[in-house]
Amino acid sequence: MNINSPESSYDIVVVGGGMVGASFAQALSQNLGEHCPKILVVEATAPKAESSAQPSFDARSTALSFGSRKIYESMQLWEKLEQRVSAIHEIQVSDRGRFGSTQLSCDEQGVEALGYVVENTDLGEVLHEQLMASKSIAFLAPAKIEQAVPVQEGMMLDVTEGDQKFAILAGLVVLADGGRSPVCQQLGIEQFKESYKQHAIITNIAFELPHQNIAFERFTETGPLAVLPLREFDGEHRCSIVWTVGADDSEAYLQTDSAEFMSNLQASFGNRLGAITQVGEKFCYPLSLSMAKEQIRPGIVLLGNVAHTLHPVAGQGLNLALRDIEALVLTLGEAISKQQPLGSMATLQAYVEKQEFDQQKAIRFTDSLTKLFSSNNQTNVVTRKLGLLSLELIPAARKTFAEQAMGLVAR
Repeated sequence: MNINSPESSYDIVVVGGGMVGASFAQALSQNLGEHCPKILVVEATAPKAESSAQPSFDARSTALSFGSRKIYESMQLWEKLEQRVSAIHEIQVSDRGRFGSTQLSCDEQGVEALGYVVENTDLGEVLHEQLMASKSIAFLAPAKIEQAVPVQEGMMLDVTEGDQKFAILAGLVVLADGGRSPVCQQLGIEQFKESYKQHAIITNIAFELPHQNIAFERFTETGPLAVLPLREFDGEHRCSIVWTVGADDSEAYLQTDSAEFMSNLQASFGNRLGAITQVGEKFCYPLSLSMAKEQIRPGIVLLGNVAHTLHPVAGQGLNLALRDIEALVLTLGEAISKQQPLGSMATLQAYVEKQEFDQQKAIRFTDSLTKLFSSNNQTNVVTRKLGLLSLELIPAARKTFAEQAMGLVAR
């Protein structure tokens, strides 16, 4: 529910009402039910006055794994999302200009879909609607956390909303405000960062032929190229692309006209879906591996990009964050049942121990794929040829790879 004036204390204050923060609040509310603690979500950006379920050609998108579908089902959200997603029935992985490729299919893995692609506006709209409808979640926006000070009971927050200022005591602060979190900087929580010296060009394109619910992961000389299926718009066969290029070359790609950009992209991707017929607005982001050196402190826990930012090569970012959310909600539920403080180090350390293996595995999986397939070093070329060949010829290896891609990770 939307509020204008917060109370003086909450069990949990979520900083950031985007996809990660809103998903966490909703997961906590749905899974704990009548035992749900008192939650406040503080979001810096004002909600849009108007929204529409109708997509635009340029709407940015996110790949959700099959495991993430299960998590959203547990939140009672999947039924609302299902009509807005494009299912991935097959993933084709290939190395441009070199021998070696593999295909993953939902039939082989025994699932309805390997994953789904959802437009960010659609996912955001569904999450925001749930926040507004919830009786157990207070939503304050636009508002900012000006200062966070550790106290014995948790964290004391100085919050501003326009000209108003509030002091709020939080038993636990959940930081989900992105990789450049001002609160993290204020608290001196440092990040380990490794630049990949690459930029991601993200845009939507239209092809001559329908995508038939196939996603493509194409490894090119400049880095990985992901082509993800989207819903049709005005009869156009749309796909979302994430094209990795060298950091020094990205500006040249962005400055080319549409015809030249489509020609360069066609040369990298090939003709699997026929000719590229249209390209939308282009966005560009630097790529790096970033991990918080501390994911927890007394009274505070980090979620999403502020905890770990991964290369988009395997679409692990939001999906890993959702698995973190699932583990954190489970841990907090156990603490409530034992009447333990939610922000105690014992509680938060239990969460870290639950997720450490999954996080490290996802980080290694993404980082190794990026470095292996972004290098033309002869040793790496031979290694990835053999890797793709083994995925194609050895069912057990393909199953393991598919399970990681689908977010089905045993803890």
